[in-house]
Amino acid sequence: MRIAVAEVAQETDSFSPLVADRSDFEAYGLYFGEEILERMRGVGPIGGFLEIAALQPHPVDLRPIVRAWGSAGGTITAETLDFLTGRLVAGLKQSLPLDAVFLSLHGAAASEKEDDVEGHVLQAVREVVGRDIPVVVAFDHHANITRRMVECANLLIGHETQPHDPPATGRKVARLLFRMLRGEIHPTVRWRKIPMITPQDQFLTSAGPMKEWFDLARQMETRSGVLDVSPYPMQPWLDVAEGGWSVIVHTDNDAELADSLAAEIADKAWSLREQFWRSERVAPAEAIRQAVAAERGLIILSDTGDSVYGGAPGDSTCILKALLDQQIPCPAFVPMIDSEALQAALAAGVGARITVDLGGKLDHVFSQPVRVTGNVAAVSRGFTVDLRDRGICDLRQTALLEVGEVRIALLDHRSFAVNHPVLYTHLGLDIADAKMVVVKTASNFQFFSRWRSGLIRVDSPGTTQSDLTAFRWQRIPRPTYPLDALADWSAK
Repeated sequence: MRIAVAEVAQETDSFSPLVADRSDFEAYGLYFGEEILERMRGVGPIGGFLEIAALQPHPVDLRPIVRAWGSAGGTITAETLDFLTGRLVAGLKQSLPLDAVFLSLHGAAASEKEDDVEGHVLQAVREVVGRDIPVVVAFDHHANITRRMVECANLLIGHETQPHDPPATGRKVARLLFRMLRGEIHPTVRWRKIPMITPQDQFLTSAGPMKEWFDLARQMETRSGVLDVSPYPMQPWLDVAEGGWSVIVHTDNDAELADSLAAEIADKAWSLREQFWRSERVAPAEAIRQAVAAERGLIILSDTGDSVYGGAPGDSTCILKALLDQQIPCPAFVPMIDSEALQAALAAGVGARITVDLGGKLDHVFSQPVRVTGNVAAVSRGFTVDLRDRGICDLRQTALLEVGEVRIALLDHRSFAVNHPVLYTHLGLDIADAKMVVVKTASNFQFFSRWRSGLIRVDSPGTTQSDLTAFRWQRIPRPTYPLDALADWSAK
């Protein structure tokens, strides 16, 4: 049994000033061939797939081709998409004949020449392997499902939780694939597109309307003949021609059941549309006051407008400025991506006092630099860490700048570790000493759960802000709720 394995994954923020090229994928891990099997054990959907493949009663001949994960960022350059697609196609041709193809894709990637990167990749795969070979995909559940994706894949399985558990998704896809290959099941796919977008505020699946929606999916999966129900609340900053929420249902050779369930769960999302717009965001100055007044730390300040995990640049000064303006009396940890400021700190060295214009250099629309004077407390000229199921992370050079009680960790690139305790601990800080920490994400707070005593969602501006009506939408289908006055809609 010969199965090709590949990953081409990036989440595009259409409103980001960044452009994603090959270096973005190299920063997070661009691997080829056998290196994938060596590095991806336990990591991401591929890691989950490898785990199940190893448990099969007969040996599985895996053909790893390319692992390209670019996290989240701006629009992918045409050259980069051509390079990644070319390597995938070449690897597939060299691996023929195949019994199946396993792909890990994000689902919300766009390039300079392709609105639908995943559909483009899947179509390229089909042109190599033909229509009879199973092609199965593990998607992020913030994917934007398109007609071409559905036409080109046999299984399109999304994450079941937010925060995500990517290895679990890989395991789920693998189990279904091996059942397919043994002839035990014959997946039938039906889906619906839902004409709506919502902000990130209610994206956690542990509570609120998103929990209600995802719980329904899990309940549906207990019904006889249902293989998978995947809701897809599209990430909210993707301005593409087929943008919007989706649901996909897989049944065992029962098209009528799949269609009925797809309509039912799509209508459920529509019925909850107003609840998905509920917000508990707090203005920056008030958020700082609440954090200072909290009985104890650690208070997480979620920088919703500058979510690096959503594609934002990571150099917003909004919360930093509020911290400095209030001259807070307790320690606050803040990440900042600013290559110029970092180089100034490295050149000055530990113990030096420097003045720099910090942040606001990448996003000029929502943020401006803030002039600060502080002490260089620590520097690191190269640090690589294994973040377990997130893989190897190269922080490269970093520095710690102390400005009063504010501890600013300076980076020169958007690393996954920007929202991880290791960013501070490798510079000599103890998380337990902080009263508050700024995280440049709206939902991935789990890395600080050991210390966390509170969470405040800060209503910060930026390319991942929750006020979606502030953006200039050019390509998304219209009408789309709530950008337009949309009459009542039904999936049936």
